[in-house]
Amino acid sequence: MARRRQPGARGGGARSGGSGRYRHPLPDFRQIIDALEARGAPVGFDALAALLEIDGERAQRALRRGLQRMASSGQLLVNRKSEYCLPGKIGVTVGRVSAHADGFGFLIPDEGDTDIFLPFQEMRQLLNGDRVAVRVTGAARGKPAGAVVEILERGKQTAVGHYRREHGVGFVSESGRSPHTFVVPNHQRGGAQSGDLVKIEITEYPSAQHEAQGKIVRILGDPNDPSMISEVALEQFEIPVEFPAAVTRAAEACGDRVKAADKRNREDLRELPLITIDGSDARDFDDAVWAEPVADGWRLIVAIADVSHYVHPNSALDTEAVKRGTSVYFPDRVVPMLPESLSNGLCSLKPKVDRLCMVCDLRITANGKVSKSRFYRGVMRSAARLTYEQVDAIQRGVGSERKKYSSIVTQVNNLYGVYKSLLGARRRRGALDIDLPEVRMEIGADGHIERIVPRVRTDAHRLIEECMIAANVEAGRFLSRHKLWSLFRVHDTPEADRFEDLRTLLQEVGLKVADEARTDPKQLNRLLGKIAGRPDFAVLTVAVLRSLQQAVYQPVNIGHFGLGLSTYAHFTSPIRRYPDLLVHRAIGHRLDGGKPGAFHTDQAAMEQAGKSCSMLERRAEDATRQAEARYKCAYMLNRVGDTLPGVITGVTHFGLFVTLDDLYIEGLIHVTALANDYYHAEHGGLRLTGERTGKSFGLGDKVMVRVLRVDTDAAKIDFALVDESDPGKSDRGESARDQSGPRRSRSRRRSGARR
Repeated sequence: MARRRQPGARGGGARSGGSGRYRHPLPDFRQIIDALEARGAPVGFDALAALLEIDGERAQRALRRGLQRMASSGQLLVNRKSEYCLPGKIGVTVGRVSAHADGFGFLIPDEGDTDIFLPFQEMRQLLNGDRVAVRVTGAARGKPAGAVVEILERGKQTAVGHYRREHGVGFVSESGRSPHTFVVPNHQRGGAQSGDLVKIEITEYPSAQHEAQGKIVRILGDPNDPSMISEVALEQFEIPVEFPAAVTRAAEACGDRVKAADKRNREDLRELPLITIDGSDARDFDDAVWAEPVADGWRLIVAIADVSHYVHPNSALDTEAVKRGTSVYFPDRVVPMLPESLSNGLCSLKPKVDRLCMVCDLRITANGKVSKSRFYRGVMRSAARLTYEQVDAIQRGVGSERKKYSSIVTQVNNLYGVYKSLLGARRRRGALDIDLPEVRMEIGADGHIERIVPRVRTDAHRLIEECMIAANVEAGRFLSRHKLWSLFRVHDTPEADRFEDLRTLLQEVGLKVADEARTDPKQLNRLLGKIAGRPDFAVLTVAVLRSLQQAVYQPVNIGHFGLGLSTYAHFTSPIRRYPDLLVHRAIGHRLDGGKPGAFHTDQAAMEQAGKSCSMLERRAEDATRQAEARYKCAYMLNRVGDTLPGVITGVTHFGLFVTLDDLYIEGLIHVTALANDYYHAEHGGLRLTGERTGKSFGLGDKVMVRVLRVDTDAAKIDFALVDESDPGKSDRGESARDQSGPRRSRSRRRSGARR
């Protein structure tokens, strides 16, 4: 079988016969690395070509291009003698730069080592997202500190910020985390006026001696217009919005209904009342469920949109999906991974129409154990599209909803029966139960926020999550059992230093943390149970959340700590997540009788795909988080001067972070806005105490604050403390925010399968 190269794979050459020479010009990158490992020393190009038995001008040009790609990705480094080196052999770490607004930054290593602190003098030449090689030179801020050895790849080609002109010099100060300004020559300002929000193309990158330069390519508009918030995030994080014409044509060529020929050789589920359950604002429906009681428990069918039928490897649709990695969700719009004719049309499991699906058919015992499962391709017809609120109303016996959906009430009851069984199993294995409050922003037609309302999670949400988790677990087991290279969703145990920080914090508030909690989620979940009734519950839960590592995609399974699972793979959302599409392809290969060795990918290709998908997922989360923070600030512009209740959720030497009740919007009471005293952080950063007055403020304390100032662009809000016994005290002091302090909005991550 011809071996097709998976997107992200490098090379793919093979040796011919017994000659020892390569049939293709470029050997596999692993063979190059093996050759350098065997040599045990840096190697120049001619020597490496000879070592690999590559001769001929054409073959050597191809080899040189391959080596350049490997150097750009950090797999190799080139020293001053133009020799190729393995990074691990010369004591350097390769990764991406995460910049901080205060001028320093961190290297996030590719291979999961500890982050490396990058001081200001190193960051002068770097931008957020750059790939660099760093050598550790010391320690700072409790982490190893490093110096840049080589800039491998620039992380961005454009930037977004405010254009200013002072003393005859034009420049753009970038919004977000970068400390850099970009000098803009007058002939390249594109008609921008001082104060305009603009997009620039970077024409010269920063160095240790020179500022970066750029030219304005687009004037975005009024920075105070809330309708620009998502637009700015899209530009700033370089998220592609428009689909290339070839991709749109390919999607439209699939048609708007399932062809008769495509239904052949599939199991027919159209008589089963499968239902979709999603949020009221959902537009794409990629999962449907159905259940019935059986002798020893339940039969559960989880039917997932069969995107792999339409999006084939290396096609125009696939290439674009690789580039995007995930759909991106903003308060006012969705940027889909696939064109809408597929994501909201042919692949979406709309009611009363035929749709192709990939099915996980499970038998679940009364105590929530999956006794058997089977995957197959099917054709289905959704019986109803329900919201979480409607399902909850049906289950609670609300008359109007039960009457409206009388034909599927039994089906809903069956699903709740499955849920209770799966929930019991979840509790027994100790999956982390982190359920922080969230809000939903309601955006008006003019782009302004009309309301911010709490999201209410019910058992209907948890029902779907548990069904999706069960299917994802079986997908992971299928991949392992059949030895297919695809992507697992893995979540490692907390890092030792972060866990100790959490332990210290909790000990300060009288909570003991067992050593086993770092490796046993059941122990950590018991701790969350103890926290649940406390007034500082949300603060301490966020501390637990921050001690956890990020879940990532990779081909080597190490289990999912947060869910308490040994095997887990994302299978249930191929419309909006590329890893799910890869898992579908792997399962489909086996269903077609394919052997593992004949699958069109391998471990190296999956390693690259996993890193790319994880990075694109983080990009989407960062863009969404930033947009939401700015929307909240835009909403608060009309509340300046208002007095509102909140709770202290952060204590630092420069002030108190307060989260407003109901709105869940965070701002800072700067230390200078407190009563006239010297304040010091005490008890491991749990309290801020006045030296003279002894007045103390701690995590979880309820306070009344007045909104002093809002900066939408910087996503910062300043509060003043309202002393109800003396309201005048709230206006004391300036709120000139200490630039070392502001924190970004917290991520409300869950370890659930669906979100």
